[in-house]
Amino acid sequence: MNKLTRFTDEELVQMYVQGNNRAFDELLARTQTGIFSYIIFIVHNEEVANDLFQETFLKAITKLREGKYVTSGKFNAWLIRIAHNTVMDWYRRQKAANIVDTAVEDMNIAQMTDRQLMETSKEDMMANSQVLNDVRSLMAFLPDTQREVVQMRFYQNYSFKEIAEITGVSINTSLGRMRYALINMRRLARENHMQLQFA
Repeated sequence: MNKLTRFTDEELVQMYVQGNNRAFDELLARTQTGIFSYIIFIVHNEEVANDLFQETFLKAITKLREGKYVTSGKFNAWLIRIAHNTVMDWYRRQKAANIVDTAVEDMNIAQMTDRQLMETSKEDMMANSQVLNDVRSLMAFLPDTQREVVQMRFYQNYSFKEIAEITGVSINTSLGRMRYALINMRRLARENHMQLQFA
């Protein structure tokens, strides 16, 4: 039995910094699935996702060794922030073409209040599994910033406050990205004769 499983993430971080490499192996085992899922949801390419996954953990190791991690009880969020920055750096390097990142006319969605957006969750969408499947397919057509917030909100159940902290933007910006994502997905759904109900 692996005795390291009884330690918290924070304890494992301290053990790793003090020279216990097996402690990082345990941290990797706990977080790798979530981090890889996050990356591949954004880039939609397994080979690229593997490269960015490795880059993320190399950066994490470097930062830990340099003492740049401040114990806060949120190791996983810290790791996702590194993954987010790594993916954004990759996009900049690729000079990816920008999909139009502006509002599309759709008064019903555009008039959703911030409270309604805050309260929309994966559970709300899972009431209709077809909607969840349709959203997955439509996400591929969203700008990366919009796709990311949909992924984090609906599939990883992060709050908008957490999304803002991880992506380094304000809560209002996160809400705006979600609003535009819903507008764009509603437009795409209408064009493809899908029935989506977000709220």
